[in-house]
Amino acid sequence: MQLRYNYRSYPDTCQRRALARAFGCARVVWNDCLRDRKEAHAAGLPYVTSAELSRLRITQAKRTEERAWLAEVSAVVLQQSLRDLDAAYKNFFDSIRGKRQGHKVGPPRYKSKKDTRQSIRLTTNAFCLKDNGTVYVAKVGNLKVRWSRRLPAAPTSLTVTQDSCGRYFLSFVVDTAPDILPRAQTDTGIDLGLSAFAVLSDGRKIDSPRFLRRAEKKLKRLQRELSRKAKGSKNRAKARIKVARQHAKVADRRRDWHHKVSTQIIRDSQAVFVEDLAVSGLGRTRLAKSVHDAGWSAFVRMLAYKAARHGRIFAKVHRAFPSSQICSACGFRDGPKPLHIRKWTCGGCGTVHDRDHNAARNILVEGRRIVAAGRAETLNASWSAGKTRAKAPAQRGEAGSPRKGQPTQAGTPEPQTQGARQAWSPLR
Repeated sequence: MQLRYNYRSYPDTCQRRALARAFGCARVVWNDCLRDRKEAHAAGLPYVTSAELSRLRITQAKRTEERAWLAEVSAVVLQQSLRDLDAAYKNFFDSIRGKRQGHKVGPPRYKSKKDTRQSIRLTTNAFCLKDNGTVYVAKVGNLKVRWSRRLPAAPTSLTVTQDSCGRYFLSFVVDTAPDILPRAQTDTGIDLGLSAFAVLSDGRKIDSPRFLRRAEKKLKRLQRELSRKAKGSKNRAKARIKVARQHAKVADRRRDWHHKVSTQIIRDSQAVFVEDLAVSGLGRTRLAKSVHDAGWSAFVRMLAYKAARHGRIFAKVHRAFPSSQICSACGFRDGPKPLHIRKWTCGGCGTVHDRDHNAARNILVEGRRIVAAGRAETLNASWSAGKTRAKAPAQRGEAGSPRKGQPTQAGTPEPQTQGARQAWSPLR
């Protein structure tokens, strides 16, 4: 199982310059190789191979006067940029051929130095963990890292990222074994909503924290200040960073809350079932801001990979299933209802239902039926019996790239104890 561990890094001034140089060189290699392939395609020539691009745009380019500065960064950074371009093309080709699930993926695009997020990727021969708690990156130096939790094993790759507000993060990919939890006695159906973030089939309601709504007042003030600054000025750049930092705080709080809630649900339940909501469609309605503030998709992805990691069963109920129309007591279908109706009485048995609780109970029953029919969307049920038919994926907010044939969701390790946080060694 591959997991991604994400840590905050604090490079000094010289190291920031070296990282900016590495970001720029990786971007140039990406753009040069992409341009060659686009020109070859426009001219009707064969697809330019990676070996040819590596020879022309990395090895020979370093010997020219125009690209001599490519030798100032690690060659691994340049090679990994080319591999990332190959992966982008593969995803595009698989998408148009129908081999890739989800939304259609477009062709690779050129990168700009004005992009708010920059990153480089390195293999094990370009970085190492030091005994003093720092991480050595080739031609950058020893980076100071805040070890919030321990690494369970030696990392296999490292991604150095600078986000939109200027923070630096080190993301390690680690191969580790699943952490199977003791068998739980209950199954849980979850109905996601806006008035309450989630209603569980046992009647529990999880209120929505609405982090974006709570930060709107300050965000509006910062946006007004940004709009008053002259374009291209240093003051506008400073104001943009202030806005980005506020958005980052909102995203960090939401992500932390999602982790805590999803972990508790996975620990308490042997099987978890949710509705497969069309979040992208709901994000284009008048409820768009509230839908994006809730973060349903990120929450469901966390449930999926944590269930895989801890040996739980997870399945999605199709969005066409009428969970709000069926009576969970007698099965009578009472027809669609407008959203303002939160309670209703069954026309068959006379039971008074809370709309969301009734939907959660129906999702639980439908999810059990899906699992019994062998159509669950995850194959992790066999892990509790000691088998490993499926592997948990690695997720973008926490660790590396999934292996071939794995889904794109990813795993995030649980926080360690306070004693582990105090230990300076990432592997101890």
